[in-house]
Amino acid sequence: MSEPAAGAKKPAIALTPGSRVKVQSAGTENQAIVSSGIFRGLVSIGGDNALAIELDGTGGEERGRIRIVPAPAILAVDILEAAKPDEEKRAEPPQSPGYFR
Repeated sequence: MSEPAAGAKKPAIALTPGSRVKVQSAGTENQAIVSSGIFRGLVSIGGDNALAIELDGTGGEERGRIRIVPAPAILAVDILEAAKPDEEKRAEPPQSPGYFR
């Protein structure tokens, strides 16, 4: 294996909403459930976290259906196309009416 060039920085790995993903999760004894589509975000159900995936119709599943995959059931997540994270929007502090100049 070759080493990355000196000074070359790899981008941070982040699962951001809007990314195209393929998730393998626990299914029957001998087979995993494969869900391909757009990652929509994290969902909390009864204190457990889960991934919300909008299915893309591959594998004969209904396109546009939202699949909730509980975190403990996740076997693998492939990020096929990473979406750029939204910039944090910070509100400007309100301007004082000129008391301190």
